[in-house]
Amino acid sequence: MKNTLGNLLIVDDDRHILEAMADYLRRLGYRTETAATCQSAIDRMQEFPFDGVVCDVNLPDQDGFYLLDWATKNKPETPIIMLTGYGTIESAVEAIRIGAFDYLTKPVIDDELNLSIQRAIGQKRIVEENKNLKAQLDQKYGLANVIGRDYKMAKMFDLIESVAETRTTVLILGENGTGKTMTARAIHQLSDRRDKPFVEVACGALPDSLLESELFGHVQGAFTGASHEKMGKFLQADGGTIFLDEIATASPQLQVKLLRVLQDREFEPVGGTKTHKVNVRLVLATNENLEERVADGTFRQDLFYRINVISLTQPPLRERVGDIPLLADHYLQQFVEQIGKPIQGFDEHAIQLLQRYSWPGNVRELVNVVERAVVLANSKTITAADLPETIHKQIDAGKLAAHFGGNSLKSALANPERQILIEALEANGWNRQQTATMLGVNRTTLYKKMKKFDITFESCHA
Repeated sequence: MKNTLGNLLIVDDDRHILEAMADYLRRLGYRTETAATCQSAIDRMQEFPFDGVVCDVNLPDQDGFYLLDWATKNKPETPIIMLTGYGTIESAVEAIRIGAFDYLTKPVIDDELNLSIQRAIGQKRIVEENKNLKAQLDQKYGLANVIGRDYKMAKMFDLIESVAETRTTVLILGENGTGKTMTARAIHQLSDRRDKPFVEVACGALPDSLLESELFGHVQGAFTGASHEKMGKFLQADGGTIFLDEIATASPQLQVKLLRVLQDREFEPVGGTKTHKVNVRLVLATNENLEERVADGTFRQDLFYRINVISLTQPPLRERVGDIPLLADHYLQQFVEQIGKPIQGFDEHAIQLLQRYSWPGNVRELVNVVERAVVLANSKTITAADLPETIHKQIDAGKLAAHFGGNSLKSALANPERQILIEALEANGWNRQQTATMLGVNRTTLYKKMKKFDITFESCHA
């Protein structure tokens, strides 16, 4: 099909004017359809996504304002240009108020009509591009990108959705590699600040002298090497979200300034006297126990209370065994697409090894393992042989022997089985039916094994 400048619908009950406008626009390169009544125009708009509609106010069945009102409710993405032979300021204002893109008076000047259509189509395409970009951001950074069905993850998702639209400070707790940055981005993407900046600062990656300048900026001459004024991350994040990772590493001096920003949303740059006010939402993260840091005097108690309004805990991967196949498949699809290998999935033995491994590096380590497996795999299925030696070593006979010590073979075999049952129950929020389905046994068998190994929710959470 030949490329066109756009798809237009012209609506006018004067057949001569209608055909004249349509011919003119077709000559310019627009694909143009016509309609002589309001109802026929609406029928056609329901069938086809026009880039723009040019509509006369006076029509035989309903006036053009009826079509305009219908379009703003049912086809808000389609710009409507109104035409009238009885142009008044009042009707033009009313048309724009209802939602018309433009209002032209007959007899219409050809160039004026063309310019109005070009502007309307240009705006529509900008809106569509913005929607596409937002959709891509939602896909890349939204909550759907934080993978997990484990009940601990479900509780975390509920909390994220509850706090995302607020301005409340959020503290994310969790081991390294659990995905704290992804969660912070998801909070931002779900909030009404999603169109504003998301600024991330790894507090542990910079020495104290540089971190303060990085966060709050500095004036020229503030210190040796400060040859020019610098805007800090807080000003860059104005209107949006600032994410401070590894907050436990902040020095006592920096903690004082952070407390003031949290309380008053204002600060001075390093070496400066001018006070800057900012509208930012703070999300912080740490892999340390801040209560212990408060107790030993290395973290301010007042700052801890200020940032610990809402806390989210990212569970380590070893505590969400049921999510491992889901995560492995998710990252497998990503790397298959990037590398271009026709790999279809993991075999059962490989998945079992992944679920029995302790994952000290959490999800970040799993991502690396999956990428390595995709690169090294020689078949359409990833097997245990494609997994790194570290996984095999941890799950060898020596580890099992150490696990049961001098006990009998019977008790040695029972210990791992009991642990697998507990982990499966935890992964499914202690829902017996879901756990039985996951383990491939019926519910009666699961009940018998729980009784045999004395497994109850109370005993495991005492």
